[in-house]
Amino acid sequence: MKQTFTLRNKMYPLQTTFTSLITLISQIGCHIYRYYEVELQYVLTPCPLVLSPQIPQVSYASTAPELSDNTRYDFFSRVVPPDTYQAQAMVDIVKAMRWNYVSTVASEGNYGESGVDAFIQKSREDGGVCISQSVKIPREPKLGEFDKVIRRLSENPNARVVILFANEDDIRRILQAAKKANQTGHFIWVGSDSWGSKISPILNQEEMAEGAVTILPKRQSIRGFDRYFISRTLDNNRRNIWFAEFWENNFQCKLSRHALKKGSGIKKCTNHERIGKDSSYEQEGKVQFVVDAVYAMAHALHNMHKELCPGKVGLCSKMETINGTMLLKFIHNVNFTGIAGTPVIFNVNGDAPGRYEIYQYQMKHNTTEYKIIGHWADQLHLDTKEMRWPGGTWQVPQSICSQPCHPGERKKTVKGVPCCWHCERCDGYQYQADTYSCKMCRFDLRPNENHTACEAIPIVKLEWSSPWAVIPVLIAVLGIMATMFVVATFIRYNDTPIVKASGRELSYVLLTGIFLCYATTFLMISAPDVGICSLRRIFLGLGMSISYAALLTKTNRIYRIFEQGKMSVSAPRFISPASQLVITFSLISVQLLGVCIWFGVDPSQAIIDYEDQRTSNPDMSRGVLKCDISDLSLICLLGFSMLLMVTCTVYAIKTRGVPETFNEAKPIGFTMYTTCIVWLAFIPIFFGTSQSTEKMYIQTTTLTISVSLSASVSLGMLYMPKVYVVLFHPEQNVPKRKRSLKAVVTAATMSNKFPTKGGLRPNGEAKSELCESLETQG
Repeated sequence: MKQTFTLRNKMYPLQTTFTSLITLISQIGCHIYRYYEVELQYVLTPCPLVLSPQIPQVSYASTAPELSDNTRYDFFSRVVPPDTYQAQAMVDIVKAMRWNYVSTVASEGNYGESGVDAFIQKSREDGGVCISQSVKIPREPKLGEFDKVIRRLSENPNARVVILFANEDDIRRILQAAKKANQTGHFIWVGSDSWGSKISPILNQEEMAEGAVTILPKRQSIRGFDRYFISRTLDNNRRNIWFAEFWENNFQCKLSRHALKKGSGIKKCTNHERIGKDSSYEQEGKVQFVVDAVYAMAHALHNMHKELCPGKVGLCSKMETINGTMLLKFIHNVNFTGIAGTPVIFNVNGDAPGRYEIYQYQMKHNTTEYKIIGHWADQLHLDTKEMRWPGGTWQVPQSICSQPCHPGERKKTVKGVPCCWHCERCDGYQYQADTYSCKMCRFDLRPNENHTACEAIPIVKLEWSSPWAVIPVLIAVLGIMATMFVVATFIRYNDTPIVKASGRELSYVLLTGIFLCYATTFLMISAPDVGICSLRRIFLGLGMSISYAALLTKTNRIYRIFEQGKMSVSAPRFISPASQLVITFSLISVQLLGVCIWFGVDPSQAIIDYEDQRTSNPDMSRGVLKCDISDLSLICLLGFSMLLMVTCTVYAIKTRGVPETFNEAKPIGFTMYTTCIVWLAFIPIFFGTSQSTEKMYIQTTTLTISVSLSASVSLGMLYMPKVYVVLFHPEQNVPKRKRSLKAVVTAATMSNKFPTKGGLRPNGEAKSELCESLETQG
């Protein structure tokens, strides 16, 4: 079969074409370069023509990132991608596996150090990946150097992933040292193209490489090259001066009998050995790129020839001296499909696009293989379902500095290492605002259970079913029933002497105040709103003011009558029932005036107090629905009633010496003494619980019970004895003979001097006469 070469849709004999092309390339460049693992070396040969110093070069293997620098290597191009793409692909793999804490190992030299530098730079640009250890292997490692490398990598056991930019021998010795340190299955290796899919670095230590992820520029085996190469023999390949040396190494034999040594076990070559039959054969991975490099130069020369020498066969005068800058432009503009079916193009830096295949070394049922698990071309495409890890597990191993924080915890980053942090709980009323900060919830909110957001604080109020409400309500109900019973009795027996003697008008006023005191309990327990809060302001102090205003008026009248009786037999002024009512309502109006002023200055409203039950534990925090009556406002509200109570008590003390058969001074006195004791007990209980979480319940219950007890004391001591006489001893509720006011006052005064005789008068005759006379006088 005649072999041909197609260029620009025209067929040329293969031998003729390549001979002409090689001759032309030698005339242009004369630069032959070989890639020795990590270094790019140039060997210059004599040139037959006078050449420009600007000589374009196309490499098939050089991947060092520095060669992308146009300021230094502006005439350098390559058909393989630079290691910066490889580093980016490795960063993308690390991030796809959610690894954020890795170590790096580099062989000393341009390839290893530049590759690791590119990886570190890309990881910093993308963020989310930190470096635990960055280890460099010397060119000539000392004994124990690789054991030292493994010890350094093991310093942080959380950093299990190791990025390798190292030559084959260094990779092999790193795996040996890891095996020696009993680290089988601990490290996850991510190898560059120097590892790729090679067998030699992992030979006899396959278990150490299990799960390793490696990367290779995307390539394809060229079958035509395989057919050609395995057919080469010593007879048909004499033009290659290195082929004989290759033959000896490949078949482990010697061509010269004189080179054989006794006892060495090396045989003499017979020339009947065949490549791939008597020895293992695997196509060199860079064959595709060598062919593409030659094609790239050929296409560039062809395009240049078409432009400079149109219609001319062979070189024209314009191409006798090649302009390197012009040739470089044609090289960078080539765009054709390479021998493996992939496009061959160059960017402005002369670099080929990054296209990689991603492998994983896997062990299944005692068989091993490099399995393709994805590819990278500007972005990563990874089939994680096909990946297997040390021990045959499908679970992706972790390589992170710190475990993720739980919900409601913020990250406190370790200085200088953004991938390492401590987790701090958002405590108290804080919630997790973002990954790195906690913020306080608004005053009316509290954090939810896991402190990731805020929720409304529950609102509470005193419920009717609460024990704190049941007892005051029970007392109030009984009190109201008793009050209504007394009022009904007084109305039924309104014209009897006992009722008249008690001062009917003031009695009804006093009973009204007692009723309001009991009724206040229901206002205090009802759910607060504007209406309820307004009624609380009015009636909380009004009931007590009415009661004590009536009692004060009554005790003041008795006091003035007997004080006047000591000096004169004439009656004091303003002691008639009408006058007493005017005085009483005047005192009550002071209370109402104060409440009206309060309404004008500060209108009533219901509020939610979030500080009242704001406990250290947010779960126990509650908002209290209440009226806007502060402790100070409450003191002012009850202050006037307290003043009336104290004044009434003073008058009760002053009239304590008046015989009980002549007046109500002593029952009123006992009433006021008891009331003072009740309120003296109320003050420390009410204000002593201001810091308690049960403040709302304790203070409301204490206040309502104190008001009800005050009313009960007045009702029990002043009216129950009268009701008892009226209902059970009607014989004592009879009218007595009437005397003038002067005679009654004189008798009451004289009885103070002769108590025994006065006490002999049944049913307090002088007392009844006094009250009746005063009522008649009014």
